[in-house]
Amino acid sequence: MAAIHDIPDVILSNIFASISDTRSRNSLSLVSRKFMLLERATRFSLTLRGNAKDLFMIPTCFRSVTRLDLSLLSPWGHSLLSSSHLPDPQLLAHRLRVAFPAVRSLTVYARSPSTIQMLVHQWPGLKRVKLVRWHRRLTQWPIGADFVWLLEQCENLCWLDLSSFYYWTEDLPPVLQACPKVSASLVHLNLLTTSFTEGFKSQDIKDITTACPNLKSFLVACNFDPRYIGFVGDETLLAVANNCPKLTLLHLAETSSLADVRGDPDNEGFTSEDAMITRGTLVEFFSRLPLLQELVLDVCRNVRDVGLALEMLNSKCKDLRVLKLGQFHGVCLAIESQLDGIALCSGLRELSIKNSGDLTDMGLIAIGRGCCKLSRFEVQGCKRITEKGLRTMACLLRNTLVQVKISCCKNLDAAASLRAVEPICDRIQWLHIDCVWHGLGETGNSDSEQVGHSFGRNQVGESSNLFSFSETENEDDQDMSRKKCKYSDDFELSSDSYIMETNAVNGFWCKKWDKLRYLSLWIAVAELLSPLPMAGLENCPELEEIRIKVEGDCRGRPKPRERAFGLSYLARYPRLSKMRLDCGETIGYALTAPSGEMDLSLWERFYLNGIGNLRLNELDYWPPQDRDVNQRSLSLPSAGLLAECRELRKLFIHGTAHEHFMMFLPNIPNLRDVQLREDYYPAPESDMSTEMRADSCSRFEAALNSRHILD
Repeated sequence: MAAIHDIPDVILSNIFASISDTRSRNSLSLVSRKFMLLERATRFSLTLRGNAKDLFMIPTCFRSVTRLDLSLLSPWGHSLLSSSHLPDPQLLAHRLRVAFPAVRSLTVYARSPSTIQMLVHQWPGLKRVKLVRWHRRLTQWPIGADFVWLLEQCENLCWLDLSSFYYWTEDLPPVLQACPKVSASLVHLNLLTTSFTEGFKSQDIKDITTACPNLKSFLVACNFDPRYIGFVGDETLLAVANNCPKLTLLHLAETSSLADVRGDPDNEGFTSEDAMITRGTLVEFFSRLPLLQELVLDVCRNVRDVGLALEMLNSKCKDLRVLKLGQFHGVCLAIESQLDGIALCSGLRELSIKNSGDLTDMGLIAIGRGCCKLSRFEVQGCKRITEKGLRTMACLLRNTLVQVKISCCKNLDAAASLRAVEPICDRIQWLHIDCVWHGLGETGNSDSEQVGHSFGRNQVGESSNLFSFSETENEDDQDMSRKKCKYSDDFELSSDSYIMETNAVNGFWCKKWDKLRYLSLWIAVAELLSPLPMAGLENCPELEEIRIKVEGDCRGRPKPRERAFGLSYLARYPRLSKMRLDCGETIGYALTAPSGEMDLSLWERFYLNGIGNLRLNELDYWPPQDRDVNQRSLSLPSAGLLAECRELRKLFIHGTAHEHFMMFLPNIPNLRDVQLREDYYPAPESDMSTEMRADSCSRFEAALNSRHILD
């Protein structure tokens, strides 16, 4: 230790500043007083938690902090500087400024314009601001009330993020036009607000880009449907390119694409209407934005014959590294052996293709040949591609590809998706698949048997090894195998030899995913998770985080045959510590269900059963919802099951709950951080359906903080 203390403070400060993990920094600060002072002096980013009423808890030792996040203060969603639950809001604002005098970047939950007004008065030198609000904008507020004080007081503002802030689209353009100096200094503007139903109209986008000519990053939700007034088409694209020629990042997305809801699996990729975007306009659009590094065009309406326009990207936008296209057709025709379309963009690092109706296996192979530096590839809603084409593409990109998303592709169920990325199973770090299990246990599948020989190159499994397995299993293992295979009403295996043959045909006997750290899964309501290991994800020694999204309407569905969804099967992953279980798009009856049907409390029991078997440190949970009453609430069974997670340290429930249900949670020994977040639109104005109001949150937090935590 003496040798470490001999290092000059300047060098130690640089070492401390390079450490970003919060718990590592906290550990360093406990070594000695010198280390504590150096750690405090080099911490530039801080997310403040705790109850806003506890002024004495505001830390005063982080005076070097320049990036401050106040959006997660409790009670979450209440106005931060409101006299309704604070005796003196001005005193809190003053104490925050004294404790953090160097703040230049601020994130805050702004329930009302008065919150913004008070905070910008404390920090007029703000350069970066992110506003958060999931509650409704009140109609009595004047147009632009949320932004007037911000743009008038913060003359140095250059970065504004409104992606999680609900407002009216007519609020922003007039304020930007009324504050030309600040508008001209903006270089980043994020308007991808997920709660919008229609998005910005064409004239709004023209006004915004005219007022902000120096933008380098522009993200906006809009409407490309030509049936609506103010739709975005050729004229708007050229206006954006003319008004903001310095753009390096541009996202233009249809509002419906922001919902992250799975599309119709029977849709072949073409919509009934075409977008008013022509090939010639795209060529001119690309030519006027030579500095582009990241481009997202998610149109949700047909844009046809774009191959020639995409070829221009390679010559006109030479720095382009990230490209995401939605509803673009003809992206790569792959005629004979010639590279065309997007396959000529050899500099791409990330590529996402969504709902391309004519993308085929040969197109995927051409992309693999041409875009040889891809590290991330996403394909969604492309019905004509198969396992063969994607597997060959993975072989071609084996040296670079580490992140893959496969979603809503008719010919790629879970097992086929995993077989397709099997050539990079020892390299891939991030993976998303859909848990569609049909055909998983069928034998005699000629397509599966020929997977490694379709397009030749880098075959991973030889037939001699593919069917090799140990035939000496004890009876316990046999019983467990039988249980794993009974996962649906119409698929029930009766012998272990058939199980092993199924795994062999699927091509995943003893395959190991050495570097997979993040796994994302989509699964339909009432389906089981238990077939996941059989599909090919049996051995993932480094898996640390998993996200499971459950989607569908459980009204009218029969009671599941199995008692549990299958979370206990995830216990086979030894390093799994983080989970995001999202049932927010699961719709049911929150109150009394009709006779013979299950209400949401029983569905929650089904999905959370077995979660106590996992060694989770962090859990984000979205309860299912009843849209008729706008309620997403934690039920009694789910509260009891969550309390069985004995190693949890952080728990975030994205919904509401009764206070006496929440009181189950302090029984978790090392639980340090719990919060209810109604981060969905519209968040309840006054939560009368549960007991978790401001006083309830305070009582729960007092009970949580009064415990002795061992570490």
